[in-house]
Amino acid sequence: MNLLKQVNFPKDIKNMEEKTLKQLAKEIRHFLIHSVSKTGGHLASNLGVVELTLALHYCFDLPKDKIVWDVGHQAYVHKLLTGRKKQFCHLRQFHGLSGFPKPHESEYDVFAAGHSSTSISAALGIAKARDLKGEQNHVIAVIGDGAMSGGLAYEALNNAAKENTNLIVILNDNEMSIVNNVGAMSRYLTHLRTDSAYIHAKESFQNFSKKVPLLGNAANFVFEKMRSGAKFLFLPGMLFEEMGFHYIGPIDGHNLEELKEVFQNVKQMRGPLLIHVKTKKGKGYPYAEQESWKYHGVGKFDIKTGKTFSNGKEDYSAVFGKKLVELAEKNENILALTAAMASGTGLLEFQKKFPKRFFDVAIAEQHGVTFSAGLACQGMIPVFAVYSTFLQRAYDQIVHDVCMQKLPVVFAIDRAGIVGADGETHQGVFDIAYLSHIPNMTLVSPKNKWELEEMLTFAVNFKNPIAIRYPRGTASEEFKNHQQPITYGKSEVIQKGTKIALLTEGHMLPFAMQAAEKLKQKNIIPLVVNMRFLKPLDTQILQEAAKCCDYIVTVEDGVRQGGFGTKVLEYYSDCGIYGVKVWNMGFPDKYIEQGTTEELYHEYQLDGEGIYQSIINKMELERNCK
Repeated sequence: MNLLKQVNFPKDIKNMEEKTLKQLAKEIRHFLIHSVSKTGGHLASNLGVVELTLALHYCFDLPKDKIVWDVGHQAYVHKLLTGRKKQFCHLRQFHGLSGFPKPHESEYDVFAAGHSSTSISAALGIAKARDLKGEQNHVIAVIGDGAMSGGLAYEALNNAAKENTNLIVILNDNEMSIVNNVGAMSRYLTHLRTDSAYIHAKESFQNFSKKVPLLGNAANFVFEKMRSGAKFLFLPGMLFEEMGFHYIGPIDGHNLEELKEVFQNVKQMRGPLLIHVKTKKGKGYPYAEQESWKYHGVGKFDIKTGKTFSNGKEDYSAVFGKKLVELAEKNENILALTAAMASGTGLLEFQKKFPKRFFDVAIAEQHGVTFSAGLACQGMIPVFAVYSTFLQRAYDQIVHDVCMQKLPVVFAIDRAGIVGADGETHQGVFDIAYLSHIPNMTLVSPKNKWELEEMLTFAVNFKNPIAIRYPRGTASEEFKNHQQPITYGKSEVIQKGTKIALLTEGHMLPFAMQAAEKLKQKNIIPLVVNMRFLKPLDTQILQEAAKCCDYIVTVEDGVRQGGFGTKVLEYYSDCGIYGVKVWNMGFPDKYIEQGTTEELYHEYQLDGEGIYQSIINKMELERNCK
């Protein structure tokens, strides 16, 4: 690791020879494998871009030149080369180094991103701002082939061609997003990777064209038409060429000499360029090369065996996946959909068992929602499994294409609430707020694994839009004795009580019960309710709580603004019930940082102790104000 010790900023590699850079690449891979094995993180994607990142930092002048990393989970090498090497021991930890680009973290990070397909749009905006300011620098967007399945990327390509400014797009083609890519773009790029005939055809045609004498306007017109037709037959990247980009590639993304030569040459070119770079996800670590999807976002693992450290317990995604297979065996109209997340959402078994009823729409959540709407309007029962933070991208489609038409689409919202180490871009704290105000939407939240199964059974038989939100991690087996049948719009009383009512949703119930136990020490036995339905609310239990309690405390794994606690306040206001005080507990009006779920619930006083202390403090404050 002698070379890496000497490298802290891009300037430190500028004068390195080819042999030295190759050795540095080996040391970087060694560092990443050992560091991520201790902290967890995005390993495979970063191992695949070592040479690409080195070549970019070697050839371009950062931070004057700007690199925009799509998603950002491929930016670890960039962080190593820009002064953050010592912080990797705290990668993705509370108050530690972010796993994604963060402008506030470094001047070398131009644009924050945790979702895919944004880089070309952002880079084009940065390039146009450069033009307007009269500055001279290069702007580079690095986007993966998986992210190219997102519609936003094509909107940006289209606009970039119209603006015709200097912009470099690097298509990092590793044939993967998280799992294998799907769709027409994937097939197109595969053709470019595997068909070498075009290379010789292109060279021969160019040589021939140079020898053709000037034959007059008519002959030139015919010749141009012939050349254009031949380009469609033989040349790579015609999709990009026709969109107004000058296409270069494919080139070997692990060949430093070739990468450096190309990057130095394109610095002299004008207009929008697309460089097609072929890389291997997981390169340098055999386990990650063989099963790169397992090491896309990996927890702590043993380097020698490649095995991750796990508690061995079933998580909510697995519970969902198993139950959906069981339901689909009984009802052939049940379909499963995902946006490039079959593994993460627990759908691999469904995909294997019902291949014709499984649809991976690639990284295209907007399309996934409207595609589901189309299926639903023809009598199918589409279950769209999607992370909470990714469903945000399809908000208009939920409003316009599903809910307005009352179509029975089931949204299985995985990773709802706090997810931990991925931080601001992935915390699923907004779904209650952005779904509960949409007409015709029903929103439910299970307290444990069995309730998730029951809610899914209820959902596939429901005749209107419905969303089930459930968290990341181990599926709770608590409160098994409290397992009443699911009835539309009805909550579940976990503990009878007076004076204080704790109204909670989903997996926040254990925290509420911990607070209730502490309140008993103050001779207060609170009413504890598992709301189950966040929309519609159980108005009967709200009426009963207002009669027997002085304080109503709502607890949710989401932002307070617009959450179900807000809906409780609205209900009491609409009914003219002013004798009861309502305290809403949830996350504040801010983006929630990275950290373990335990650390974050504690930080925002949403664990048992925090809920208890907040209640006591508010009661004490009220007494002192009287």
